[in-house]
Formats: sequence, structure tokens, C-alpha cells
Amino acid sequence: MAMLLNEEQQAILNGSKGETMAKVMKTMVKYGEIFGAERMVPVTSKYNHLVTSFGLKAMTAVYELMDQLLEAGVTSGQKFTVDPRPIDKNVPANLLQKAIFNLAMYTKQEEYEEQLKKLGLLSDSSFTCTCYMDEVGNKPKYGEVLSWAESSAVVYANSVLGARCNRNSGIIDLMGSIVGYVPEFGLLTEEGRRAKWVVRIHTEKKPEAQLLGSAIGMKVMEDVPYVIGLDKWLGNELDDAACTYLKDFGAATASNGAVGLYHIDGLTPEAKQFGQSLILDGAQEYVIDDAELERVKASYPVIWKNKDAKPKLCFMGCPHMSLEQLKTWTVRVEEGLKASGNKKVVIPTVFTASPAVLEAFGKTEFRDRLKATGVITSYICPLMYMNNPLCKSMPVITSSNKLRTYTSARYYTDDEILAEITGGKN
Repeated sequence: MAMLLNEEQQAILNGSKGETMAKVMKTMVKYGEIFGAERMVPVTSKYNHLVTSFGLKAMTAVYELMDQLLEAGVTSGQKFTVDPRPIDKNVPANLLQKAIFNLAMYTKQEEYEEQLKKLGLLSDSSFTCTCYMDEVGNKPKYGEVLSWAESSAVVYANSVLGARCNRNSGIIDLMGSIVGYVPEFGLLTEEGRRAKWVVRIHTEKKPEAQLLGSAIGMKVMEDVPYVIGLDKWLGNELDDAACTYLKDFGAATASNGAVGLYHIDGLTPEAKQFGQSLILDGAQEYVIDDAELERVKASYPVIWKNKDAKPKLCFMGCPHMSLEQLKTWTVRVEEGLKASGNKKVVIPTVFTASPAVLEAFGKTEFRDRLKATGVITSYICPLMYMNNPLCKSMPVITSSNKLRTYTSARYYTDDEILAEITGGKN
């Protein structure tokens, strides 16, 4: 079915703003028609966020596209943030691993970043998957329409902030920002935001965010879940602790399934406003207790060559850690080391966060305290680090279900991670 365009949109498609802009509009129209969209709606957020941040040698088509846009004088209609950089010299890597990063994989990084700056990059510190953090400054408002693609950011924006965005693909996010419109379907519609699943939490203790998100993602896949009982553990206000929990929970639902929106009864904005009227008639039900979470965790495959190998690296922060997490984990690591009798972590450990969050963290007493434990802080994307085949073969541990899903990293709960890196006991 052909999409109904307004006068301005049709004019752009007909070339009123040049051939390149017409192609961008045509791309968005074709994209919408695939999903049955009947019209285009304006992108209303102040800033955009792009998922493609890494300068892989194989991405020649992307660089050529960027050049075409720049040569035609077409730039983003919004300033934008972008996902994390792929490499950081402060993150442990041997000479061969570094050679692959710099000579075989991310050889176009500097050139690509120059293209991003010309297209509308917000600032040099805008590389993060958690652009919605207060410190970063790209936090959409309730009801705003976005053109994002990063799955963990999309699900957070939809669920915790009440903004509206579909799970787009890379480059589509940029196209929507350039032309200023996105097709209306899916999570941009009232019906698309209603829940097809009711998830009831019957655990005896606060469920691990990444594990609970994983269980729900694998069960509901791309559908919208309405979660009942989690407010018992999180309360009824979206404070720093609740937002941090939902950041990690949502990332797991999006990566272990394809969730773009969830509702938490009594907590998230639309659930507070509309309550259980958001649940569709005939919604399926999923009950989660402690045994179910243990079953899910036990189902994760261990793909290390030697399953009993001693971990050589630990990554925390996929998605990037919040300031609250960095502070909390500083105290936890200190206490773990004290209990184990060690002065520094016994496994090389990297905590990742946005440059802006790391800057804020650096102004607190916690920075030097964490540094004293031997933990490294970085702005890196752990996923991009693990794409290196020599890194992929390493026994790496993480509490991120997103990192576990997309790489060879092995999942441990937060308590298990703490014991591993401090030399304590599980």
C-alpha cells in the first residue's frame, strides 16, 4: 500500500531539496511501506542517536554514502550522539591483538569520525550507548518521536522515558534525522504500545536485572510485556537506582529477544498513567520465580574452548555503566577485596561508561578509590573489543547478557563477578 504523504513530504520526494534529499525521503517511504505505515510523522526530539560508531574497513559502502551526503550539503537535521568507540589503549590487549585492531579491523576510525563531525556529531565526548544519561545530555522527553537504532537505547527511551521509537536499523536512524520524518507504525502507534504478555514476578529476592531481562526477552521476543510485581523491589519512583536497574534489564530484553518497549506496573510512565488497561485482551502470561531464573541461567551455553579456563578479563558496562553504578561498584569491590585479603583485583577488570559519566566520576572521591583496586575505567564498547578474533578466543567474563549473547563472553551474576575479580568465594 502506498503511503499518503503531505505536501512538504511529497515535494521533498519530488526533488524540491535536491536529488540526494529525495533519495533519503524515498528510503524512508520504502521502509515505512514494508511495515504497512500509512503516513510519515515528524521527528520531534532535540537530538538524534546513531548506532554505527566503528570504522571497520569492511564498511566501505557506509563511508561512500556519508561522502555523498556531505558533498550534496546534506547533514543531519539534529545534532546527534553515537555508540561507543571500539578501541581504547587503556584496555588490556597484547601486541597481536592491538595489531589486529589498528591494522586489520578499525582502520577507518579516524576518517569516519571526521565524517560524523561534519554530519552533526554533538561533541567529541558523545560516544556512548547510554546517551540518555543526564551527564550526556541526549534525554528525550515523554511522547517525543525519535529516529534511533541502538536497541538498548530504544527500549530505554520507550519504556523508562515514554518517548516513541521503533527498533530501526543503522543508517535508517540517520536518514530519519536528515529528512526529519519517520514512518508511523509499530511502537509509534497507540495499539503497538499495548502489551501482548503479562509477566508476573514471584521471586523471593530481587531478581538480577540482566537475568530477568534475558528470561523475558527469550519468552516474549518482539512483543510488549507488562511486568507485574517488580515494583516490590524497585519501588514506585524512577530514581537513579531504579533507572540503572531498568537500563540493564531492558538491554537484556532487547538482545536476548527483540523487545523495544516494556511496561513495569506502578513504575514506568505509561504504566502509571494507564495501568493494566495497556494489556491486550487474550494476552499470554509468564510467571517467573527463582527456579525459573536458575533454569534460564543454566541454559546459557559456555563456548570457551576450555570451559574450566581461568578468566583473563572481566567487562562490566554493556550498556555503559551509570554514575550510580560506578560509585556502588567501587564500594563493592573495596569490600570484596577486604574480605578476600587482596589489595587489587585478581582478574584484569574494565568498567565502561560514557566519557561524560567518566568525567563526572572523576570529580568524586570514588575515582581514586576505584583506581586503587586495580579496576580500569574506559569509554570502550566491549562488543567491538570482543569482535577481535584474538580477543574472542580469550576466556572473558561479564554480568552483561547483551555481551554474552553477541560474543564468547561468559555470563556471571553480579555477586559471582565480584567474587571472581576480588578472589573471594561465591
